[in-house]
Amino acid sequence: MKLLFITSNRIGDAVLSTGLLAHLIARAEAAGDPARVTVATGPAAAPLFGAVPGLERVILLRKKRYRAHWLDLWRRTATTRWDLVVDLRRSALSYVVPARRRLVVRKPTAPIHRVLLPAELAGDADAPPAPHLWTLEPHRDNAARLLPADRPVLALAPTANWPGKIWPAERFAETARRLTAPDGLLPGAAVAVFGAPQERLQAAPVLREIPREDRIDLVGKVDLLTAAACLERAALFVGNDSGLMHMAAAMGAPTLGLFGPSKPALYAPWGSKAGCVTTPETFEELTGAPDYDHRTTGSLMGGLQVEAVVAAADTLLRGVADAPDAAPSAGG
Repeated sequence: MKLLFITSNRIGDAVLSTGLLAHLIARAEAAGDPARVTVATGPAAAPLFGAVPGLERVILLRKKRYRAHWLDLWRRTATTRWDLVVDLRRSALSYVVPARRRLVVRKPTAPIHRVLLPAELAGDADAPPAPHLWTLEPHRDNAARLLPADRPVLALAPTANWPGKIWPAERFAETARRLTAPDGLLPGAAVAVFGAPQERLQAAPVLREIPREDRIDLVGKVDLLTAAACLERAALFVGNDSGLMHMAAAMGAPTLGLFGPSKPALYAPWGSKAGCVTTPETFEELTGAPDYDHRTTGSLMGGLQVEAVVAAADTLLRGVADAPDAAPSAGG
């Protein structure tokens, strides 16, 4: 089966779409017609798909003026007769390439979690396929080399793609101290800090506060699938609303997302081992100022206290221990 899968440019949204892709691959395999997959996505998210079963190619959608990137994609896909085109961008392209069947995500008319929109195309609204990332043996070998085998690992993601979502660095550091203390939830744990290369300045204050013997600095030092393999080994992930948060949940790590000026109803980490904690202020209270601009407004996460995050982590880990085989659901 020739499958063209058009997904988001952003890492987080691309991760949330992978449940549908995994479902389609499994369904084709069960039908005896394994999928031959082409993924179209942006440069940032493209590495996520490098280990997809049956992958033939990843086409980079580099944004151009006048939406010329869609013309480029048409040129690269119009000569193939596709068995299935899945379009999560609602573009015109899905209607002008040869295809036996097309699935185009609908435009939401009410707030809906971003896992559920692509999951609707799977045809089973009661059991939406959970996000899933594929890694290869070299990624898993790298993760085994980077992380200790003799102590638990606390994964932190103290960065985000815009400043309002970033919890203060000193609170990340204090949370790590409390969680890894002798009487903490993860006594003696190593602390692995994740982030993109361009986020080193954001992550630096957290890295400085972690003792050298406990610190694993992975900020900008590993590719996305090696990061995913590392996250899979984490005893707990704590991070801002970000692509890394969604990657951790997709890899099955106990995942606690920190939310303020973004909506958990739309973007909470998804899975039976995922949850979130929010600022006491609502989204509307945080973003309602006349001069609010998400690109320039500083952190709006100050109302979220360390005590609340540690308590939420305790609740999450207790739930994971009590119900390790729970069905996937939206984190809450």
